[in-house]
Amino acid sequence: MAAGRSPPTFLLLGAAGGGKSLLVRRLRQLSAEEPAELGEPPATLPTVGTNLTDLRLPRKVTVRELGGCMGPIWPSYYSECSALLFVVDASNPTQVSSSCIQLLSVLSAAPLASVPVLVLFNKIDLPCYMSLVEMKSLFRMEDIVSCATQPITMLETSARDGTGLADVLQWLRTALKDPS
Repeated sequence: MAAGRSPPTFLLLGAAGGGKSLLVRRLRQLSAEEPAELGEPPATLPTVGTNLTDLRLPRKVTVRELGGCMGPIWPSYYSECSALLFVVDASNPTQVSSSCIQLLSVLSAAPLASVPVLVLFNKIDLPCYMSLVEMKSLFRMEDIVSCATQPITMLETSARDGTGLADVLQWLRTALKDPS
């Protein structure tokens, strides 16, 4: 990395209560030089504002988590975005339509037109979660992917128990190699 150049920034967005804070903490644990066992999930509070977390993939990247309640000002952060992670609470059916609208809004933003996007259907450890097939259907992901200008990947995760987080780190490493 050239001197004075800041590390790439990945945006972490999604509705309030989707598990973004725990997700980024777990990713930091797993990407540390000497990864620790995840253990019990730490307590988290709703993000008011923004949280910055550095990950080593092995190159340093900064994940900027924006609170779900900050949706109206998310666009002010798009220009610095190298990749986007969008978290959806797969255990909360009442949030599906608002999350879909948020995702469509994000995908239609000009500064993000070529930025790789990872949609994470989180909280699959809960008994009431909707499967990837159900979520894809409810979101009409096939239509979204066919109309989007950016590459979109979908994964099921549980920030609580760690399911799918290794795949998230692999996606992040791949996104780092992408010159867009």
